[in-house]
Amino acid sequence: MRRLVLQKNATNHINFHSLLGIAKGCDSIAEKLRSIDWDFPVAKPSTLSNIHPYPAKFISEIPKNLIECLWDSQGDYILDPFCGSGTTLEVAQRMGIPSVGVDLNPIACLISRVRTGVCNDGFLTACSKIVKSCKLSLSKSDIPPLPNIDHWFMPQIQQALNQLKNEIDKYDGSNYYDQFRFCLSSIIVKVSNQDSDTRYAFRNKNRTADDVYAFFLQSAKKLADAKKDIPHTEVHVINKNTLKLNADDFHGSIGMVITSPPYPNAYEYWLYHKYRMYWLGFDPIEVKNEEIGARAKYFKKSGYEGYDFAVQMSSLLENLYPLCADGAFLCFVIGRSKVHGTIYNNDEIIAEAATNLGYHHVTTLERNMNNKRKSFNLAHARINKEYIVVLRK
Repeated sequence: MRRLVLQKNATNHINFHSLLGIAKGCDSIAEKLRSIDWDFPVAKPSTLSNIHPYPAKFISEIPKNLIECLWDSQGDYILDPFCGSGTTLEVAQRMGIPSVGVDLNPIACLISRVRTGVCNDGFLTACSKIVKSCKLSLSKSDIPPLPNIDHWFMPQIQQALNQLKNEIDKYDGSNYYDQFRFCLSSIIVKVSNQDSDTRYAFRNKNRTADDVYAFFLQSAKKLADAKKDIPHTEVHVINKNTLKLNADDFHGSIGMVITSPPYPNAYEYWLYHKYRMYWLGFDPIEVKNEEIGARAKYFKKSGYEGYDFAVQMSSLLENLYPLCADGAFLCFVIGRSKVHGTIYNNDEIIAEAATNLGYHHVTTLERNMNNKRKSFNLAHARINKEYIVVLRK
């Protein structure tokens, strides 16, 4: 693959004496990292990660092992700039390390906040009260004008979801509000005519309004049970385009970055959360337009040279440089892309962009993905392996 050299005047970041010292210490670190079997063939997702569906989830063993090998408390917190469903944040929380997560997708931010937040006393009682109010309600409120709503949701499902949302909105500003919305969001695809969370096709599941309420209460019970042993380590979640981050978004210095950025022609997170966003009052089209790697952008006839992803990652790395503590490690878990028959090595793109900006490329680790646990079966994307690019400031 042609190397993508980015012409940036970023070398003013580089302190060559400190960089030489870092390089000397990185060989042993790289050797230690390479001694780990990053495939984790028997890895199990956390209980919390299974309550709300989310495509292409991280496995917790990756951030856990990276933190155990690399965290040295030089900075104030761990950052995941593409936090998704919050795996890195939950792992850091359980290890007693403050963390910050950022994501463009409001559903991802909702999941991450609830996954790392406290489940308050009285939550299940409040959920039962909401369902009871829905069932006793005689009024039929107006259904929001969502696109193709009659295709994807049966009339009684529309009414039940709308009643749930209206009752939940009465708690706006309360400690329960995110948790209620999380439970509602978790069941929307389940009660719809969408085949599954990973297959955007029509299938009549013959759901009823009673199913909507029953599934909502089931989700609430699972959430309450899973949250019994959550520690109180600080976690902060920012709903923002990561490429537009600035120093005002952070307090203190970043001690480590662990993330899995979306990459070209792989997954379309906005699409599989499209109706969740509509029902909860967000704009999925706005998310689509800013989402990195959305496949529709690469179906066009115009050739793709991989340059836009390189520019995006370079911009992110340049923005993070002054925010990271000296010696901070940055770890990117990334796959390779197939676009118009050409394979693009996204791991190499990130490593090259980073070295151009003054980071040290410690190593790139390779891991085989477990086919049985794939969230998607994208034959065109050839997502069989992942690469962990380890950098150091």
